[in-house]
Amino acid sequence: MTRRALVIGATGGIGHALGVALEANGLEVTRLSRTADGFDMTDPAKVDDLMNRIGGTFDTILIATGILAPDGAEPEKSLAQIDAENMAMVMAANAIGPALVLRHIPRLIARDERSVVGVLTARVGSIGDNRLGGWYSYRAAKAAANQIVRTAAIEIARKRKKAIVVALHPGTVATSFTDAYPGHPKVAPDEAAANLVAVLDQLTPEQTGCFFDWAGKPVPW
Repeated sequence: MTRRALVIGATGGIGHALGVALEANGLEVTRLSRTADGFDMTDPAKVDDLMNRIGGTFDTILIATGILAPDGAEPEKSLAQIDAENMAMVMAANAIGPALVLRHIPRLIARDERSVVGVLTARVGSIGDNRLGGWYSYRAAKAAANQIVRTAAIEIARKRKKAIVVALHPGTVATSFTDAYPGHPKVAPDEAAANLVAVLDQLTPEQTGCFFDWAGKPVPW
């Protein structure tokens, strides 16, 4: 039987690379993105419409979407820069959007076979690892996404014992998403994707609901 994968955010730098890496591993990949399909993670009606068009079950599902800040804005460096509208937009894209997709996951994974669902969040969403401050909206949204992943994993495991639902930190990937931050060490999208696929292949159902980095190491909440 052909293994199947679903990649949400498949035209972004990391999303595209993940689709390629999964195909190289022999999976048949279904792709959804805002650019190609009008998949707007902040629009519940559009999310439901496109997700409801997908049939069958998948061995791997990846949500690789998100924004650092709204167009024309940047992550806050201080409390004085917090803007309510911008913060709401970041939260909608990075936390509420993945939650809207996760609502559809139970019907898209098999009840009695291994499946893995990965949501790309970020290490900066770790409360325990926050030593630099700043980036209030992005940090808060990714922390919220981590909690959503953890809670979804608990619910899904009640009926799908072999399901694995995890949050993933891909590292700092060299894409348009990070172009404005040249001082940070970065990895190429294909390298980041290969790292994440290798992590997913090694996970077990006992690890569902956890948060891992690109090397498979647990990240503190």
